[in-house]
Amino acid sequence: MLTNLILIIVGLAGLFFGGDWLVTGASRLARSFGISALIVGLTVVAFGTSAPELLVSVQAVLEGSGDLSVGNIIGSNISNIGLILGLTSLIFPVFVQAQLIRREIPIMIFASLVTVFFVSDGVIQRTDGIALLGMFVAFNLYMGYLTLQERHEHQEEIEAGVEQEPDPDLIPPEQRLREVGRLVLGLIVLVIGARLTITGATAVAREIGVSELVIGVSLVAVGTSLPELATAMVASFRKENDIALGNIVGSNIFNLLLILGITATTKPLTIPDRVLGFDIVVMMFFSLALLPLAMTDRKISRTEATIMFSLYIAFIVFVFIL
Repeated sequence: MLTNLILIIVGLAGLFFGGDWLVTGASRLARSFGISALIVGLTVVAFGTSAPELLVSVQAVLEGSGDLSVGNIIGSNISNIGLILGLTSLIFPVFVQAQLIRREIPIMIFASLVTVFFVSDGVIQRTDGIALLGMFVAFNLYMGYLTLQERHEHQEEIEAGVEQEPDPDLIPPEQRLREVGRLVLGLIVLVIGARLTITGATAVAREIGVSELVIGVSLVAVGTSLPELATAMVASFRKENDIALGNIVGSNIFNLLLILGITATTKPLTIPDRVLGFDIVVMMFFSLALLPLAMTDRKISRTEATIMFSLYIAFIVFVFIL
């Protein structure tokens, strides 16, 4: 018991420090290159924090546990919005940039709708997986285009002598490598911290007599989302709203297009009836609900966050009852 408690404490510390290094490195690099923190959150940070979902899903399908793989992906997307965005917005209301409402949230909804279409026949074939990976490539090419556009506009402002407000976090070019190292180290520590935390918590739960069902529904589902949770929490405390929300939306896009794409390409997946009849519906509800919540006053208020978090708790309770 003591060893497992130590694992949990060390894991939580890893989540905290890893999230802090990741957010700091990402935000400083973004400012240094003239790229918005939102795009960094949607790409680099989202990819890094989705690593646990990728590892768990691919390992599960290779071991013949396709149900776990699909459930992990769908459940992570639900927890990203209901749990992570809900808790993050309870700390500080999250302000939403207009371009996120126009571009990335609709892309996330589109990816969700495509997933629903592919699973509607009860199987995700290899061809479906290849199609998802193709859309993932297209999404990243689009993000690359936006990055180049932002850097070009930033360079034009510098050459035109546009006066900019002094940024205390702006680093000189020679320090960029250090921040890359900070970002990569943060990602590694995040993944290790998540692994230690979930291992210790699962062992403690077994020791005190908690059933495997409860462990699977709660700890495993939330465990792979711990990097997103830690990153979003740290970003919220540091008032880096763009990284917090970009990480959540980007992770959902990565989960469906990249992780489900790789998993289905590795081996065709049979979709459990419960996922078709309930989980996928809940995922679509949270995905669709995010757009009007963000559009109303361009922020996720504490009241809206409370509703989202409460609905997520209701989802967990209902799954346990089922």
